[in-house]
Amino acid sequence: MKKKPELLIPASSLEVLKTAVVFGADAVYIGGEAFGLRAKAKNFSKEEMREGIRFAHEHGARVHVTANILAHNSDLEGAAEYFKELKEIKPDALIIADPGMFMLAREICPEIDIHISTQANNTNYRTFLFWYGQGAKRVVSARELSLAEVKEIREKIPADMEIENFIHGAMCISYSGRCLLSNYFTGRDANQGACTHPCRWKYAVVEETRPGEYMPVYENERGTYIFNSKDLCMIEYIPEMIEAGIDSMKIEGRMKTALYVATVARTYRKAIDDYMESEEKYRANMEWYKEEITKCTYRQFTTGFYFGKPDENTQIYDNNTYVNEYTYLGIVEGFDDHGYAKITQRNKFCVGEEIEIMKPDGRNIAVTVEGIHTQDGEPVESAPHPKQVLFLKLTENPQAYDLLRMKIEA
Repeated sequence: MKKKPELLIPASSLEVLKTAVVFGADAVYIGGEAFGLRAKAKNFSKEEMREGIRFAHEHGARVHVTANILAHNSDLEGAAEYFKELKEIKPDALIIADPGMFMLAREICPEIDIHISTQANNTNYRTFLFWYGQGAKRVVSARELSLAEVKEIREKIPADMEIENFIHGAMCISYSGRCLLSNYFTGRDANQGACTHPCRWKYAVVEETRPGEYMPVYENERGTYIFNSKDLCMIEYIPEMIEAGIDSMKIEGRMKTALYVATVARTYRKAIDDYMESEEKYRANMEWYKEEITKCTYRQFTTGFYFGKPDENTQIYDNNTYVNEYTYLGIVEGFDDHGYAKITQRNKFCVGEEIEIMKPDGRNIAVTVEGIHTQDGEPVESAPHPKQVLFLKLTENPQAYDLLRMKIEA
């Protein structure tokens, strides 16, 4: 019998965590205010973490907290205090890369499962066995592994040890994300959580005696974004991922919006559920998955290393921009006495425009905005101010946690 994998979704804030859970996540991974590898993400205060864990557990989901920096001596005292806080907050797992951080966590909160981050370069079954011997519950595979290698690891590790693999999202130019470019260019260390993503920049060559003369770097005359990878997308290969013995399917993106999270969570949730019901149903719905997964920002798609080493077709040479077909408007937070939907507005829209209600069950409902009111009850024709609380009258009533989006006209 096929074992159903966990769907693990990123969350940058409490709002996005709740969206991930409502739209199908089995588990969510988040960062605290320190010791994770996304320092520029909003991240969670202690109180928000408590609320997020409470909400997730009420909905049958789990919360994993990142503490995956490569620590220096000066980090260790603060990390010990942080683990003491997490011992009280009780997340379901900690994601750790550094052996010193691992030892601290085992000493301070041994009751919390530890998952070994992809940052630890986990490329062979003996590495998995090492971490199992230390007491780790799960290891996140390096992104440089093929599915054949993952399958061999599964065959050579204990059945109760879990394998987690990325299935969707941005790829890194450096081995398992261990990058020095950001530190070199900007003084912001990727391994301390402050990556500036220089792999997305445009590069040129300068000859030493000709300062100021920039010669473009070309690869087959396609362009100059030589480090800029396409995004990973394995929506067409769920059966192969399950067959390889992967226990948790992980989406990349702790810097992403609620629209991105809702879109990928809902699409992969349906794909996994359909396949567990029958492969025929999964194959029959493939065009829906492929269409839906492009309704959030993405950089074209690749299967990464899963079916062999990537080649020139996995890179984007002519630009570093995302494809973006929909605008995120907000999440339905509740309703006023008139039944108007409350949102904290994220992008501009107007009365009379057609927008879309995106529902967790897979339906997309086109509606027209019939009215917009401010918190003071004042009617307005448009919503130009980000983060303004508004109440909307739509031609069809949404439900709490539905997401509102609008197609961008070409």
